[in-house]
Amino acid sequence: METLASAMRRENRRSKAPSSSSSATALASGRVPLVMAFLSCLAWLYVAGRLWQDAQTRAILSGLLEKSSGSVPKVLSVEDKLRNLGCKAIGRKIVEAEMDLTKAKSEGYLWGNRTATLDSDKKQQLLAVIGVYTGFGSRLKRNVFRGSWMPRGDALKKLEEKGVVIRFVIGRSANRGDSLDRNIDDENRQTKDFLILESHEEAAEELPSKAKFFFSAAVETWDAEFYVKVEDNINLDLAGLIEMLEGRRGSQGLYMGCMKSGVVISEEGQQWYEPDWWKFGDSKTYFRHASGSLFILSKNLARYININSASLQSYAHDDISVGSWMMGLNATYVDDDRLCCSSSRQEKVCSNA
Repeated sequence: METLASAMRRENRRSKAPSSSSSATALASGRVPLVMAFLSCLAWLYVAGRLWQDAQTRAILSGLLEKSSGSVPKVLSVEDKLRNLGCKAIGRKIVEAEMDLTKAKSEGYLWGNRTATLDSDKKQQLLAVIGVYTGFGSRLKRNVFRGSWMPRGDALKKLEEKGVVIRFVIGRSANRGDSLDRNIDDENRQTKDFLILESHEEAAEELPSKAKFFFSAAVETWDAEFYVKVEDNINLDLAGLIEMLEGRRGSQGLYMGCMKSGVVISEEGQQWYEPDWWKFGDSKTYFRHASGSLFILSKNLARYININSASLQSYAHDDISVGSWMMGLNATYVDDDRLCCSSSRQEKVCSNA
């Protein structure tokens, strides 16, 4: 039989067991706020550190802006913008091109500008520069011309004093400095009647571009009212040509010659073949142009060629090339039978040699 004492002890054990479990629960629940508080402190320290770092960065940037504000204008000029964009070199080229255009206009390549013409008259402007195309193997022809219609020596100098310059026009050999070049240089030292085109290669296939170099060199060397191109198989009535040009003094934009047209040769291998034949349309006919034997340009047209030579298209023949350049201008075409060297007219100023 259970005694009173053992029953009391059993009862005491039952009452103490729930108390110990509740104490453990209370202890665990008391640790959660401590952990949350610790994490909150860490978050606060992180945020405070970032804010402090951003403030330091802003302070540094503000200081740099204050230092540079004195040297950088608030409103950027065109020069500053070009510099920032790396376009200063382009801007300089634009300015140079505008200056060249202004100079060209002032020098009279546009015939609407009369000021340049008046200024040129005050400088004893020449009447004409006559360029006779020649080649390396044409010395005999040159000697024939020097003994016939073309003055030489002192007579050539006196003609220049009267306003007419005559020069044989030739380029350089493909092999610069070879015997061909040396022979021309030696001949020129004796006769002093050459215009040597240093940048032009004297070759049959380069003949269309020779016109660019001739007119450019002539314009840059002499100031004349007219520039005349003559082939080396033509005899000139020099007095008749001078009289014709005298009657045209003061004219602007003149393109004079024996005007013609003709069929465009499109079959490769044939004489006068035109590689750009397709540009002349289905009719395959050249536009009106002066014959290449002899033609005349007034000063402003020759100067136009000089200024724009880099962008002018050359065709298979020099007379076609020059004619194409004149088509885009307000040039005055003068078709004069006296400049038709192969015609039977008696009053002409040229004839086939």
